[in-house]
Formats: sequence, structure tokens, C-alpha cells
Amino acid sequence: MNKPALATVFLVVMIDLLGFGIVLPLLPFYAQEFAASAVTIGLLYSVYSFMQLIFSPIWGSLSDRIGRRPIMLLSTFGAVLAYIIFGLAETLGVLFFSRIIAGVMGGNISTAQAYIADVTDKENRAKGMGLIGAAFGIGFVVGPASATLLIHSSFHDFIAGIGFVEFADWMRANKFALPGFFAAALSFCSFLMVLFKLPETVDTSKEKPAGMSRPSVFTPRFWRELSRQKSLTSRGFLIPLIIGFFLLSFGESSLYSAFPLFAEQELNLTAEQVGIQFFYIGIVAVVIQGFLIKPLTNRFNEEKLFLTGNILMIIGLACIPLAGSMTQLALALCLMAVGKSLNTPTITSLISQEADEEHVGAVMGTAQGMSGLGRMIGPTWGGALFAIYFGLPFVATAAIVGGTLWIGWRLLGTGDK
Repeated sequence: MNKPALATVFLVVMIDLLGFGIVLPLLPFYAQEFAASAVTIGLLYSVYSFMQLIFSPIWGSLSDRIGRRPIMLLSTFGAVLAYIIFGLAETLGVLFFSRIIAGVMGGNISTAQAYIADVTDKENRAKGMGLIGAAFGIGFVVGPASATLLIHSSFHDFIAGIGFVEFADWMRANKFALPGFFAAALSFCSFLMVLFKLPETVDTSKEKPAGMSRPSVFTPRFWRELSRQKSLTSRGFLIPLIIGFFLLSFGESSLYSAFPLFAEQELNLTAEQVGIQFFYIGIVAVVIQGFLIKPLTNRFNEEKLFLTGNILMIIGLACIPLAGSMTQLALALCLMAVGKSLNTPTITSLISQEADEEHVGAVMGTAQGMSGLGRMIGPTWGGALFAIYFGLPFVATAAIVGGTLWIGWRLLGTGDK
């Protein structure tokens, strides 16, 4: 296991996701500046995931042929441009354009996962994949907090108080510009780290076998080719695992719309209290995926952890509408977050082990694209079901995510430990 390379990948992804976490919670408020409707705001989120669905397999396939570094350089620099456009947006169309560019260039995560697969063995794969989850957790904890600081009037007053009066006036007049530029600066730091610190793991001088010639998830040929990209130790679970990854992302993202509505309507929680609940989820992800996943995989095999994570996530989802207080809600969310923190690094590790080593990038790109599809559908699903009955999105989603139990159970029967 190449620990320096793993540390570099973790820092690259974490810094980039800090920028993502800064911009994401500001999107609805920024869009409202242009009189965007609730549906339009939802489309702002969905267009990013839709672009990922299309382009993640393409970037992953390219990374198998030309190397991981060029794709990570392209994606991090693309994020710089997307955030700059975000900061300069003066119309809703430009804001949409920034999200489209961000989605098109969003190949960083899947390529980082392929990189981790390159530098880890089977015993350490889940720990390496857990670093990506920990980076997500940090990004979603620190990012929104930084966004709140950057747009808050007290921060503007502080800047004026230390002598930068004109800059403070500019920040007040362009409330969302500074967060966008700050996110761009963070992504540029990621770009520099890849450029100067990250070694290549793909031998580009070696002739590559044919395959994945049309990396489009919308063609039957793509899925036929994907099913043939199996490692020597493959157990034939590549497609079911990718479908499972979609279901898990769908289940988590359904919370984005339904959970705040439930917390406000049924428990009378404020926006700040809802934010605290999401903060807890981020902390759980950091602790488990950053620190505990390695000792857990040493003690239990990945198949057991994946199945256990699915069970806990389903129970946590189903218990949310039963919560009658903020404490009970936190317990249900914590249960769900523990499950998600167990099944995410293990499923990505299992997917990478199923893939032919010459096509790991294409496979991880496809998995990330399907995860993006889940994140695109989930919020709309959750909001629509909440309008019918407040408990329906959580119970129905838990039932659908229950499909992953079959995958986990079948995998457990083929485990080697």
C-alpha cells in the first residue's frame, strides 16, 4: 500500500470537496436572487448529477488509457472554472452553466477511487476507499460552515473594521461571489497538488486491450461490454453491485428534500437545528470512514460490513418518521449514517475488485455515474412522497434500499473469510 500517494489523494479530494460543500448550500438562495421557482432550484441540483451520469464513465475510461493524473488535472481545473463562473453569475442561465461545467468536469471522485484501487491490495482497499468518504464528511461539515461565514454580515463588518472597507462593500453587493471565488481557490490548490505531488499509476506505454469503446450508460452495448470487464477473481457481481451503489445513493439523497420538511413540519425544528443534524452525519462519516474502517475490515470481511451497513441504513431510514423529539431524530439519523459509512467504502472496494485491472477507471466511473443518477432522482422522489404523507418517503425509500440486502446476502455466501 502506497501511503504517501493515498495521503495525497485524500488531501486532493478533501480540498476539492470543501469547495463543493461551500457552493452547494448556497445554490437555492443564489437562484432566488433570479426569481427561480422551487422546480428550477431542483433542476440546478439535478443537472450536475445528470452531467456526472454521462461523463463519469467517459473520464474513467480515458483514465485507463491516458492515466489518472491527466483526468484529475482536468477535473480539478474544470472545477476552478465552474466556481469562477458561479461567482460571476448575473443571470440564472449563467448559474445553470456553472453547474453544467461542474458536472461535466466532475470526474475527480471516480478517478480518485480508481487511483486508490491501483495503489492498494485487497486487504487495504476498503480503508483506502474510506478516505474518500471521510473527505466527503469533512467537506460537508466544514464547507457549509465556511459558506455561512463568508456571506454573513458580521464577517463583512470585520473586514471593513480591519481597513478593507471597499472590499467589504463589494462583498455586501456581491454576496455569493466570494464563496465562489474561495471555492475556486481551493480547487486550484487541488490542481497544484495533483500536478506536483501525485505520481501516475497507469503504465501508458503498455498496449491496452480493446473494450469500453462507447462509454455511454444509455447504450445496451456499454452494459454488455461492462459485464465482460471482470477480474480473474470476479464472482459475477459487478452489475448488481453498481445497481446497489445507485440504490444506496438514491436512499441517502432522498433525505435532502424530505428530511428538512419533516423536521420543520413535525418537530418544529429551525434551519439551524436541521443543519446541526447534517453536521452529525458528517462527523459520523469522518470518524468511521477515516479511522474505524481499517480495524473493522481487519476483524470482519467486507461482505459482512456491507450487509451490516445496509441493514443499519434501512432501519435508520424507517425510524425517522417515528421520531418524536430532536434526540430521537438524531439517533435515527446516526443509525442511518453509521450504516452508510460502512456500506459506502466496502461497496466501492468490492466493485473495484470485480473489475478487470485494465478497466478499473471505466468501472469506477460508471459506478459514480449511477450514484449521480441516484442523487438526481432521490430529492424529487422524497419531496413528492412527502406531499402525500410525511412518513411515506422514509418508509418507501427504506423498502427500495432493501434490495441491497439480497446483494449483500449473496455476496456473503461467496466470501473467502
